[in-house]
Amino acid sequence: MQSPSDKRLLYVWLALSAITLAQLALGSRGEAASLTPNAAITSSAVVMALIKVRFIIREFMEVRHAPALLCRLTDLWIALTGVSLLGSYFIGRMI
Repeated sequence: MQSPSDKRLLYVWLALSAITLAQLALGSRGEAASLTPNAAITSSAVVMALIKVRFIIREFMEVRHAPALLCRLTDLWIALTGVSLLGSYFIGRMI
Protein backbone atom coordinates (compact mmCIF):
# COMPACT_ATOMS: atom_id res chain seq x y z
CA MET A 1 0.00 0.00 0.00
CA GLN A 2 1.23 3.47 -0.84
CA SER A 3 1.85 6.00 1.88
CA PRO A 4 0.35 9.50 1.57
CA SER A 5 3.78 10.92 0.76
CA ASP A 6 4.19 8.45 -2.10
CA LYS A 7 0.83 9.55 -3.53
CA ARG A 8 1.81 13.18 -3.12
CA LEU A 9 5.08 12.63 -5.01
CA LEU A 10 3.18 10.81 -7.74
CA TYR A 11 0.79 13.74 -8.13
CA VAL A 12 3.67 16.21 -8.19
CA TRP A 13 5.47 14.11 -10.78
CA LEU A 14 2.31 14.00 -12.92
CA ALA A 15 1.95 17.80 -12.61
CA LEU A 16 5.58 18.29 -13.62
CA SER A 17 5.06 16.00 -16.61
CA ALA A 18 1.92 17.90 -17.63
CA ILE A 19 3.75 21.24 -17.41
CA THR A 20 6.59 19.82 -19.50
CA LEU A 21 4.11 18.69 -22.17
CA ALA A 22 2.44 22.11 -22.08
CA GLN A 23 5.84 23.77 -22.57
CA LEU A 24 6.56 21.46 -25.48
CA ALA A 25 3.21 22.26 -27.09
CA LEU A 26 3.70 25.98 -26.49
CA GLY A 27 7.18 25.93 -27.98
CA SER A 28 6.08 24.09 -31.10
CA ARG A 29 3.28 26.57 -31.87
CA GLY A 30 5.61 28.98 -33.64
CA GLU A 31 6.51 28.56 -37.26
CA ALA A 32 9.75 26.71 -37.90
CA ALA A 33 10.90 29.23 -40.50
CA SER A 34 10.30 32.21 -38.22
CA LEU A 35 12.90 32.65 -35.50
CA THR A 36 11.53 35.93 -34.17
CA PRO A 37 11.02 35.93 -30.41
CA ASN A 38 7.51 36.05 -29.04
CA ALA A 39 7.10 37.78 -25.67
CA ALA A 40 4.00 35.81 -24.66
CA ILE A 41 5.56 32.43 -25.39
CA THR A 42 8.84 33.36 -23.71
CA SER A 43 7.11 34.72 -20.61
CA SER A 44 4.89 31.66 -20.39
CA ALA A 45 7.85 29.32 -20.69
CA VAL A 46 9.77 31.15 -17.95
CA VAL A 47 6.77 31.16 -15.60
CA MET A 48 6.14 27.45 -16.21
CA ALA A 49 9.80 26.70 -15.56
CA LEU A 50 9.68 28.64 -12.28
CA ILE A 51 6.58 26.71 -11.21
CA LYS A 52 8.43 23.48 -11.94
CA VAL A 53 11.43 24.68 -9.92
CA ARG A 54 9.19 25.44 -6.96
CA PHE A 55 7.60 21.98 -7.14
CA ILE A 56 11.01 20.34 -7.28
CA ILE A 57 12.43 22.38 -4.42
CA ARG A 58 9.39 21.86 -2.20
CA GLU A 59 8.69 18.21 -2.85
CA PHE A 60 11.83 16.45 -4.05
CA MET A 61 14.31 18.46 -2.00
CA GLU A 62 11.87 18.29 0.94
CA VAL A 63 11.93 21.97 1.76
CA ARG A 64 8.22 21.61 2.55
CA HIS A 65 9.20 20.16 5.94
CA ALA A 66 12.00 22.69 6.54
CA PRO A 67 11.76 25.71 8.84
CA ALA A 68 9.61 28.58 7.61
CA LEU A 69 12.62 30.80 6.98
CA LEU A 70 14.08 28.36 4.46
CA CYS A 71 10.72 28.06 2.71
CA ARG A 72 10.49 31.84 2.43
CA LEU A 73 14.08 32.16 1.24
CA THR A 74 13.59 29.59 -1.51
CA ASP A 75 10.41 31.37 -2.64
CA LEU A 76 12.29 34.66 -2.63
CA TRP A 77 15.09 33.10 -4.69
CA ILE A 78 12.56 31.82 -7.23
CA ALA A 79 10.86 35.23 -7.42
CA LEU A 80 14.16 37.07 -7.87
CA THR A 81 15.24 34.61 -10.54
CA GLY A 82 11.96 35.14 -12.38
CA VAL A 83 12.20 38.91 -12.18
CA SER A 84 15.82 38.76 -13.38
CA LEU A 85 15.04 36.47 -16.32
CA LEU A 86 11.96 38.34 -17.48
CA GLY A 87 13.53 41.73 -16.82
CA SER A 88 16.62 40.94 -18.83
CA TYR A 89 14.47 39.55 -21.65
CA PHE A 90 12.26 42.62 -21.88
CA ILE A 91 15.14 45.07 -21.45
CA GLY A 92 17.01 43.21 -24.18
CA ARG A 93 14.02 43.57 -26.49
CA MET A 94 13.98 47.33 -25.98
CA ILE A 95 17.68 47.73 -26.83
